[in-house]
Amino acid sequence: MSLNCPRSLKWSLVLRIALLQCAMLTLIIVGILGALLATGLIPHDYEDGTMDVLADAVARDAGGKLVLRETSDLTKLRSDVPGLWFIIRDKQGQRLQEGTVPAIFQPFAGLLDTISDARVDKSIGESAPPDAKIRWTETAAGNVQIFTGTKGGLSLLRLLGQAPQFFLQGILPLAGLMALATLFATPWVVRGALSGLGHAAAEAERIDIDQRGVQLPLKDVPKEVAPLVKAVNAALARLDKGYERHKRFLTDAAHELRTPVAILNTRLASLPATPERARLLQDAARLSTLTDQLLDLQRLDRQTSPFEKVDLVAIARGVIVDLAPMAFSAGYEMSFEPARDTVFATGDRTAIERAVTNIVLNAIEHGGRAGKITVSVAAPAVIEVRDEGGGVPPAERERIFEPFYRLRPQDHGAGLGLNLVQEIMQLHGGHIEIFDGKPCGACFRMSFRALPA
Repeated sequence: MSLNCPRSLKWSLVLRIALLQCAMLTLIIVGILGALLATGLIPHDYEDGTMDVLADAVARDAGGKLVLRETSDLTKLRSDVPGLWFIIRDKQGQRLQEGTVPAIFQPFAGLLDTISDARVDKSIGESAPPDAKIRWTETAAGNVQIFTGTKGGLSLLRLLGQAPQFFLQGILPLAGLMALATLFATPWVVRGALSGLGHAAAEAERIDIDQRGVQLPLKDVPKEVAPLVKAVNAALARLDKGYERHKRFLTDAAHELRTPVAILNTRLASLPATPERARLLQDAARLSTLTDQLLDLQRLDRQTSPFEKVDLVAIARGVIVDLAPMAFSAGYEMSFEPARDTVFATGDRTAIERAVTNIVLNAIEHGGRAGKITVSVAAPAVIEVRDEGGGVPPAERERIFEPFYRLRPQDHGAGLGLNLVQEIMQLHGGHIEIFDGKPCGACFRMSFRALPA
């Protein structure tokens, strides 16, 4: 199974802009050359037409002598330029000559050894094109000197044949420089253009179940991305409304259940003492506990009063005093290990007491009804509850905090006690963890935000 990696916006833009620049440069240059050809400017000013044809036709025979191949361009040149003349020579003294050199240019024919490149014209001053040219050029026969007239024109096929070389030597390096500049400029441009989206992403990271009503900011968000941000905001608003309806339903249901449960307990208490009455009282107590836990969740969700400084040692000691008789009757020993110094945290005293109580009740319920239950308080702000029962399998240590989840289906609990503990810890900016007990059992560790003693 292959995973699709997200594409980089920066590299996507760099690649596309570089290709666009290369294509635009090519089109611009081709357009300019086409316009010059269409208007006749290039043939009028081009002065190397004859020399180019001769340079392509020069070769050497098997003996190494200079020869002139009869190319199609040379044949066309002879038909287009009556009285064609030229002198071709190499550095070894070999010479090819055709036609009659005009009398005015005869003196130059004897001075070719002393001339490298020259534009020769009959009139005074510079003209375009000149009447004759002298130039050393590279050919299939090596470096040769050509002295000829300038009556030939520019060949379109020759121009097209030079296009690949022109692209590699001219357009491609220029496009590469532009792409390099784009590589450095694009991240800066993208970062500036999408700065608003970065703020929206940072705000999205703050969204959590206990921070509802958050909306992503639209300031500085590009208009192309704004519809997506608006859609996310609308989805968040719908989720908030659904969550509020869910919470309101649970709260209303818990309030509605309190009176019937109280009436049920009163009527059951008036019945004769029988095993059936005991089971009914146990079920009614379970229902009453579920109602109280739902109301506790609702109270935590609407917590508005400021936190206060609380003593964790005092809270843990009070819970042990309250629950010790229940633990003793269930077959446990109780142990309290307070910190040497007073340990303070900031929070709601009632909520923290409820969290510690639920953890101890959980140990009483699942500790195997034997061994010792130990409650310890340690700095900086940690409360641990350890039992010597069967423990919690590592695969279940996250799920047992889910609402209505029970590790053992036959348990009598409603599955909200540990979920309530987790809600309380999140409300206080702390967390709860589960470890293996020593030598056996489970260890529940609650870590709060500490305050100086």
